[in-house]
Amino acid sequence: MESIEHSALARKVQELTVLYDISQLLVSTPDPKEALNSVLNILHSKIGMQRGTITLLDPETQELNIEAAHGLTGQERQRGHYQITEGITGKVVDTGEPVIIPHVGKEPLFLNRTRARGDICKNNISFICVPIRIGSFTYGALSADRLFSEEIAFEEDLRLLTIIASNVAQAIRISRMMEEEKDRLRHENITLREQLKERYSFYNIVARSNKMREVFEMVEHVSASDATVLIRGESGTGKELVANAIHYNSLRAEEAFIKVNCAALPETLIESELFGHEKGSFSGALERRIGKFERAHGGTLFLDEIGTLNITSQAKLLRVLQEKEIERVGGADTIKVDVRIIAATNQLLEKGLEEGKFREDLYYRLNIFPIYLPPLRERKTDILLLADFFLEKYSRKYKKDVRRISTPAIDTLMRYHWPGNVRELENSVERAVLLCTDHVVHSYHLSPTLQTAEASNTIPSGSLSSAVANFERDRIIDGLKTTRGKIAAAARLLDTSERILGLRIKKYRIQPRQYR
Repeated sequence: MESIEHSALARKVQELTVLYDISQLLVSTPDPKEALNSVLNILHSKIGMQRGTITLLDPETQELNIEAAHGLTGQERQRGHYQITEGITGKVVDTGEPVIIPHVGKEPLFLNRTRARGDICKNNISFICVPIRIGSFTYGALSADRLFSEEIAFEEDLRLLTIIASNVAQAIRISRMMEEEKDRLRHENITLREQLKERYSFYNIVARSNKMREVFEMVEHVSASDATVLIRGESGTGKELVANAIHYNSLRAEEAFIKVNCAALPETLIESELFGHEKGSFSGALERRIGKFERAHGGTLFLDEIGTLNITSQAKLLRVLQEKEIERVGGADTIKVDVRIIAATNQLLEKGLEEGKFREDLYYRLNIFPIYLPPLRERKTDILLLADFFLEKYSRKYKKDVRRISTPAIDTLMRYHWPGNVRELENSVERAVLLCTDHVVHSYHLSPTLQTAEASNTIPSGSLSSAVANFERDRIIDGLKTTRGKIAAAARLLDTSERILGLRIKKYRIQPRQYR
């Protein structure tokens, strides 16, 4: 009696060990399918199972195929294909109920399709098959020749295999859910990239002036290459939009597009941001950081306001452009990177060269394919086109039925010099849409800086000399705004000498620096 109890206890410990090992295996393996053979190996090594299979249902073909096996050759595994309801395995998957076959030679449903057991009529082999299922859904079947000795009831084998099959089903379910989520994210990623490509197509950039047509032609030519591009133009002209168009119409469109505003980064963090850093390389570097160049590997890196980079960072950037390799801050390893550079600036880099603030070799390395974006005041034909586009955009955004811009408002838009370019125009139209109470944008809806004297009820009064002085002062200020505070250029624009303009500036106490 005591030996029987000891044997039963040993068997329980053995079962618990098997269940623990299998559960740990399934949890620690990223793809449960890769662990299925190991599950059967555990049953063989711990309990002595001679043959066993895990057969899974293909959700597309609805066929049953042996996914893992122990005690079968490669040819025997390949023969293990079943239809649902076909044979013992098919029946178990179809009904979701386990089946015990005391003698496979006496069971007509047992197909022995793998031929692993030889002449089944001469072999006294018992067979157990349990469904791998969760709830009402069956993923497949786990089958094995009898595990324990003849003294042990079939129910012991059945109970153990059922628990193992439940663990396998849970792991497969999680794996398939992860695969479905990956497929969904992959499809979503492809859809978003297609939308970005369509959105940033240069055909969708709102413009029809001859100068912008030249820009479109240059973008189309350079997009198909890996050439470094330098986009130049005043602030607000749409340099980032052009950079997007180049990337999403290039061969790198499926890869990353990383943007960095160099002017927004403190000098102490620029190198860490661009090239990354190693843990402990400086105070506050608590862990390794991957820089923008590594993140953009295979894709495009957009460096906006490139003219603000310090000399040290310029030298490292030049090395990346020439050698295609970087070193993290505090690191000794050289990392190869394949990145296309698109840079942009609203500064005169040539002036930086003269002052020694910008490296000459980097300038020529960046200036391989320059693209100049003209200011809005030089492409007047685009103003109304852009205004209509922004009107529709913000009417839709704020759910307002604004249908058109009045003639006086159009005159105001066309007369204004737009120092803030397209960005300023967009902001003005957005403000007008918010203020509009009927279906028409009027001139008084525009920013005060845009409005005429009549529209804003500010018709000048006083003596003629004061009016002339005010007019002269305004013309000088407009000239300085246009030339960004350059007195010599403003004098040429106003058709006067630099000396006379200097006297007028002193007379009216104008500060040219504030317009730079």
